[in-house]
Amino acid sequence: MPSGTRYWTVVDDDLVVVEEVDRFLRELRLARGRAETTTKSYAEGICLFLMWCLLTRRDWRTAAQDMGLFMLWLKWTPGNGGQHRTVVPGPGSKPVRGDKRINKVLTAVRGLLTHGVVNKTVPGWVLEQVYELGDTNDLPFEARGEDRTLRYRMRARHRLQEPESDVDRATDEEIVAMFLACRSARDRLIVLLLARVGLRRGQAAGLRRADAHMLMDSRSLGCDIEGAHLHVVRRQNVNDAWSKSKKPHALPVDFLVVQAFDQYMLERHERLGAGGSDFVLVNLFRPPYGSPVTPDAIGEIIESLAKRAGLDRPIAPHMCRHAMASNVADAGGKLDEVQALLGQKHPESARPYLHPKASRLRDAVERVPSPRVQGEGGDR
Repeated sequence: MPSGTRYWTVVDDDLVVVEEVDRFLRELRLARGRAETTTKSYAEGICLFLMWCLLTRRDWRTAAQDMGLFMLWLKWTPGNGGQHRTVVPGPGSKPVRGDKRINKVLTAVRGLLTHGVVNKTVPGWVLEQVYELGDTNDLPFEARGEDRTLRYRMRARHRLQEPESDVDRATDEEIVAMFLACRSARDRLIVLLLARVGLRRGQAAGLRRADAHMLMDSRSLGCDIEGAHLHVVRRQNVNDAWSKSKKPHALPVDFLVVQAFDQYMLERHERLGAGGSDFVLVNLFRPPYGSPVTPDAIGEIIESLAKRAGLDRPIAPHMCRHAMASNVADAGGKLDEVQALLGQKHPESARPYLHPKASRLRDAVERVPSPRVQGEGGDR
């Protein structure tokens, strides 16, 4: 757009923008403040829905009454990259799309249809096809509100049960091995930003040099926060980096991060001088030199370091963030401290990041007194 803001949209076979879909995705990006990658995910899901409607000769505005058939089509029909146009399900057949992917597509379709109902381009009865009336009894205890009053809400009618899969943490040994496998100061800083500060890869790629306050006293920079720290700010970046946290926040860093930052800045100056972009992490070893590193590049760097270190499993950037949160908890950190360091809004959002060490669990069990010790008279 003229402002520089970007979003994904949907075009037909003649490369003409689908007006109603474009209006929905534009509102999602501009009016609701969603990330560019969110509009990409929604646009892909809506494309599949429109393709199914076209192939089955259904009007997308009223096709919600056959949503079950659409879910079946999603599960067994490959995309453009498939070698066959159709798949015949049978014993041992593997679905083309998993339950998690199908649920994401359905979320995008529900958003489009709801937007259409609000704007009077989709019949109102369609809402009854995609939502059913529910109440707060099926919500987690923490989400029901302090007064515990029964409230009614709209609940998605079509949703598959996704298998629960916890994101594992990277162990300290794995992080150290990747750190030692680094061949540049920049890569060492990336490992520490993920595993020691707990940044998401999008937040690390989006850091600007003005966000890094590595002095013990930053009042000369107009900042009253004590000690070395990083500012995490959501902004539109040319490298598609995006902070999931809407509210800007500052994260303290220790001497290891400060030392790694100083070494990287020396390495950067040797290669670029005073040039390069305003981003902290930039390309130093392949063109375009000085351009900001992308979030995908950070994922590739971590994957490459895991292989170079000879680890037995692949490591993702988010596993390093889980390691940071777990280490804070293992060191005696409270849940509210973990929440603040992760930059999360709700305390319960931090719980999935806690992976207690086996030694801490054993200590917890051994702290429980033996029944024999509690018994009177030494009875066994």
